[in-house]
Amino acid sequence: MNNSSDPKKYKNSFLNWIEFRLPIVSYIEREYKDYPMPKNCNYFWSFGAMATILLVVLIVTGIFLAMNYTPHTDLAFNSVERIMRDVNYGWLLRYLHSNGAAFFFIVVYIHIMRGMYYGSYKYPRELNWILGVFIFLLMMATAFLGYTLPWGQMSYWGATVITNLFSAIPVIGEGLKTWILGDYTVGNATLNRFFALHYVLPFVIFGVVALHVAAVHVHGSNNPSGIDIKSKNDTVNFFPYMIIKDTLAICVFGFIIAAVVFFGPNLMAEVDNYIPANPMVTPSHIVANWYLAPFYAILRAVPDKLGGVALMFASILILFFLPWLDRVKIRSCNYRPIFKWFMMLFFVNFFVLGYVGMKPAEGIYLLVARMGLIYYFVFLLLITPFIGRIEKTKKLPLSISNILNNNHSEQNKFQKEVN
Repeated sequence: MNNSSDPKKYKNSFLNWIEFRLPIVSYIEREYKDYPMPKNCNYFWSFGAMATILLVVLIVTGIFLAMNYTPHTDLAFNSVERIMRDVNYGWLLRYLHSNGAAFFFIVVYIHIMRGMYYGSYKYPRELNWILGVFIFLLMMATAFLGYTLPWGQMSYWGATVITNLFSAIPVIGEGLKTWILGDYTVGNATLNRFFALHYVLPFVIFGVVALHVAAVHVHGSNNPSGIDIKSKNDTVNFFPYMIIKDTLAICVFGFIIAAVVFFGPNLMAEVDNYIPANPMVTPSHIVANWYLAPFYAILRAVPDKLGGVALMFASILILFFLPWLDRVKIRSCNYRPIFKWFMMLFFVNFFVLGYVGMKPAEGIYLLVARMGLIYYFVFLLLITPFIGRIEKTKKLPLSISNILNNNHSEQNKFQKEVN
């Protein structure tokens, strides 16, 4: 750095000392204080901040849980019981971690749906969307690995079912499965490597999240109207306006999480996982975590094992290509009168797939799963690319300020009519 440069001056001399050597203070001010946010952003834009907070909570609680966990098939189940009963506030750490993971997926699913509905994956934010889908993939892998660690019945058989899927891959399947397990069956080697990966992957996720946030700040945040910022009048500073909104959202969501942790910590847990793993006794119904159930439903909807595995992975990987499948330049579904209903039906269909994914793969549940599978791919591969040819979109507003001024005028007119 040039010694003749004149760094930004702060009242605190220590900050000036740091700023001259490492301009991190000015970076934080630029990116998290003066950063311009669109005026019309609603509370759906707070779910990104909530996801980051939950990720930090999961990492911190996971570190403390790892201090007391023993990754051995003979000791894992009892070490979890010891955490619950003998470690000071161990029950709180475990319930925060397990329920925090479930709420992490809730927040991320809402975050993804918001991005899809408002077109946040479109130019120039394609790379940001790709990073987000990559985070989602890492989350799914981490969640599956963590599901095996308590070494209960569902942990063992869930690991057995999922790892057996790799054997369906032609030529390399059996070898790949053995390499993942570290043995020919799910056992001690499997538990050790799953524990190691489950510990490391959240830090990888945190790094990709940092890239995800940096990518957002390159071209700025999207907004409910999906229009570009025309002037400074269309924006507000991130601090204090968005900080206050995000803080309120985090407090409300934190209250909900606290209520679950203290009054219903096992609402989203599997009863069979409180039984020690027994390779000689198969549970009557092996079920995935609810947040992985939509993809589990797709897997089971196909009678062919290889076909089910291929479609399950394709249902996730296809999301990487969404920015190029949707060719309509208008971002927000609010201005796409036909496509928005197909999008809403896609969300409903996804929840239905999650529901049937937790039910036995038979009868009406299997039929619904197959119908859901068809609509999932029809929406992404046919409706999304071609609906723009027949859809007549609404006219976009001139600016964000224009939208807010019109809304304010309509409110005043309504108030006068009431009076």
